[in-house]
Amino acid sequence: MKSQKATKSKSNPPGVRLCLSAPVDLQPEVQKLQLAIAVRAHELFEARGREPGHDLDDWLRAKSQLLFPVSIAMSESKDRVSIRANFAGFDQNEIAVSVEPGRITILGRKKESTGKTEPGANEGSGSHPDQILEVIDLATEVAPERAIVELQAGELTFELPVAPKNTIESAA
Repeated sequence: MKSQKATKSKSNPPGVRLCLSAPVDLQPEVQKLQLAIAVRAHELFEARGREPGHDLDDWLRAKSQLLFPVSIAMSESKDRVSIRANFAGFDQNEIAVSVEPGRITILGRKKESTGKTEPGANEGSGSHPDQILEVIDLATEVAPERAIVELQAGELTFELPVAPKNTIESAA
């Protein structure tokens, strides 16, 4: 019986609660990554002989080349928005998150290895981007000050209470 409990606790380590960043603090890095995507998309356009009509394809291809792919699942109830995002391979020190009433911004950058990696292990990393940029526009306003964001076993979870709707009405 004891061995089952030990196995269970090892397979499900506790989540780490993330501190939220102010949106303004993330903006310079967001702009830098968006510019890098735009420059790469233009390079793809140039490489195609400047053939018009493929701008979205160029943008999506550039984004896939520069950013780590993230799968996101979202659910909503009348009082809460829940989001799950896969961030396998990133730890809490490599992710920054801001929550606004109508938007979530997630930035991530793998830190340089401190010598634990074997020689040549990073050579294939060109095909595996080490940066994340996800901006999620929310259909429902949330209360950022009550947001709970945790990272557990490569999954970033957001529990976002819906903002009270009568705040404007009660002020009138």
